[in-house]
Amino acid sequence: MTDSRLNLLLLFGGVSSEHEVSCVSAASILEHADHEKYNFITVGITKNGKWYLTEPDGKAMASGQWETAAGNRPASISMDRGRYLLSLKDDGSYEKTPIDVAFPVLHGKNGEDGTMQGLLEIAGIPYVGSDTKSSAACMDKAAAKAMVEQAEVAAQAKACVIHPCDLNEASEAVGIFFKEEYPLFVKPANAGSSVGISKVKDAKQLPDALAKAFAEDDKVLVEEAIVGREIETAVLGNEDPQVSCVGEIFSAGEFYDYESKYQNAASRTEIVTDLCKEKEDEIRETALRIYNVLGCSGMARVDFFLVEGEHGYDDGKVIFNEVNTIPGFTQISMYPQLWEASGLPYDKLIDRLIELALEKAGK
Repeated sequence: MTDSRLNLLLLFGGVSSEHEVSCVSAASILEHADHEKYNFITVGITKNGKWYLTEPDGKAMASGQWETAAGNRPASISMDRGRYLLSLKDDGSYEKTPIDVAFPVLHGKNGEDGTMQGLLEIAGIPYVGSDTKSSAACMDKAAAKAMVEQAEVAAQAKACVIHPCDLNEASEAVGIFFKEEYPLFVKPANAGSSVGISKVKDAKQLPDALAKAFAEDDKVLVEEAIVGREIETAVLGNEDPQVSCVGEIFSAGEFYDYESKYQNAASRTEIVTDLCKEKEDEIRETALRIYNVLGCSGMARVDFFLVEGEHGYDDGKVIFNEVNTIPGFTQISMYPQLWEASGLPYDKLIDRLIELALEKAGK
């Protein structure tokens, strides 16, 4: 009997500071997807860049135990546009596995920044998410801010960019730019899950914060601290994207850093129910404009701050924060939660993302 399922290449792990989060996201997708529709071909990428065709259950994938599984095979994607995976067998020969579509569940560098998207495009493999150019632009917070500012589609926090050649004068330059007003946030321009971010309360803390951010990237963004609610929306689609309802983050820490996101159970996310329809519509419409300006496709989570106005939050100012083109898909992640609350269950969300990937590729 012929197997009519799509061969779905699930890429996870990666050479990134978000390696562990990627494994948990991929395990969640594996658990929720309809296995009668998809034949999962799971390829894990270790932190040092080794690719393995592996067959873990969700628990082994999430915990990282997949890396030492006995049946792992070294693997790679063929670059001849034949749309298949090559895996090394014990006898030294290679097995070809056809690929219909790929889902790169790779957060952060070497997965969300356009590098993996470029590889998949060269190989001719349809894939979930934004293309190479859009992924690179969205991953680079400084580039995304510049594009949004040029398009005049959203208000943003005041910010400046620091390069390694600026380090000797960085503290003085930042002080002048922000008129010695603190606190500030110091962020690597290219990193996700709040890795490498510091909240700086005075000039003395700035050098250590810059060093922490430069450990993750060679370009650093320094932003004014915005006091407001942390608001998120989920966008889904290609030429006619749709926007979910609005959600909110409640961080257990001083800000929503890596520990608060993934290690502190006191952090939580909720669907927003207290804003007037006009303000929710403004947030959703702004997210849609940003999604289009940055050339996104497939999916993205768009993050904002909502600053309290004279009469509360219904007349508050919406300030763009950032875009994530491969948002988290863990059990606690906002992107699938927002679509669930908007009437699109997790398994149907995966179906729609696959449909969009094939649509974009003209399949």
